[in-house]
Amino acid sequence: MKPANTADGAPYLRVEALEKRFPGEAIELAAVSGISFSVPRGELFTLLGPSGCGKSTTLRCIAGLERPEGGSIRVAGRTYVDCAANVFVPPDKRGIGMVFQSYAIWPHMSVYQNVAYALEVNKTPRGEIRPRVMEALELVGLAGFANRPAPKLSGGQQQRVALARAVVGRPSLLLFDEPLSNLDAKLRERMRNEIRELQQRLQITTVYVTHDQAEALAISDTIAVMEGGKILALGTPREIYGAPGSRFVADFIGMTNIVRGSAVADADVEGSGRVEVPFGTVHCRFEGAIRTGDPVDVLIRPENMRVSRTRPDASHNVWQAAVEGVTFLGEYQDATVSVREQRLRVRVHPGLELERGQQIYVELNSARCSAIPAERATI
Repeated sequence: MKPANTADGAPYLRVEALEKRFPGEAIELAAVSGISFSVPRGELFTLLGPSGCGKSTTLRCIAGLERPEGGSIRVAGRTYVDCAANVFVPPDKRGIGMVFQSYAIWPHMSVYQNVAYALEVNKTPRGEIRPRVMEALELVGLAGFANRPAPKLSGGQQQRVALARAVVGRPSLLLFDEPLSNLDAKLRERMRNEIRELQQRLQITTVYVTHDQAEALAISDTIAVMEGGKILALGTPREIYGAPGSRFVADFIGMTNIVRGSAVADADVEGSGRVEVPFGTVHCRFEGAIRTGDPVDVLIRPENMRVSRTRPDASHNVWQAAVEGVTFLGEYQDATVSVREQRLRVRVHPGLELERGQQIYVELNSARCSAIPAERATI
């Protein structure tokens, strides 16, 4: 069992009210707008969002590559940034390892020399360098490539060199900035698993930046979804996916059918209620403060609907639909159906043959469907 926090009970990494602005043509542009979060020791924390949301800027502030205009950053009880007290520890004094989107591998050096350079710059005793470099290369599966010239490596191998270089200094914190975006899909999946396995083996506190939702869901202990310099959602992968809390997060994390409706009853003691939508009444969970008559957005994941040729026995959340189109994707079929002119995407078992124009029934699992206040923006 990993220790959750530092010895005094505080989170290992604490970011508070962080602000970073960049000059614009007329006014300063806020890249990061007063965000706060904390990361327990040994956890992998992911900043997820679209391009320009502020996730990489946040990471660069933690690394010391950007100087924020407001807020504070503390790691293991040590203050790296405190804007109110004018404290700013330079990046080379923070003991942080970082892996960039570009591998930053020196082409004139061997694999060994690329990794050793990080120790040489920090004036590590000569007798310690070789065993530590070989240990790092062993961790990433490159012990047999120590003498190979860096340009002779594949993209995945170069990424492993960058990872070995980041961990060889035994950093207090490990940062990743879109490390897999230059790799093909299969290699990206394999490398993300290797990164997660190494992070868990070393129990090193990690902050990971990506725009890839599947990547974030696969490797994270906690995810913060960012947009416009703010954190819109914060939770475990299951929490973020199952209860996104906002229209933006629901649409960004995986495929979601979002249907505008009106609450026709207050939530019951279990938090469930009813919503009138264009194709009928939906029984679902209510998230947030929703009262009778309030406009809401109903969030329906394609995999939470079941398609059948005959009407199910369920008393509610069943509608007749017409198939508009089907795309076969191997493991499942992505079907578009029309329910009283409302188009919905449904995930269908590959063994169920569907044809355009076919009449079917769709059944929605009320426990896996939620309604949120319309146009809810942040939490």
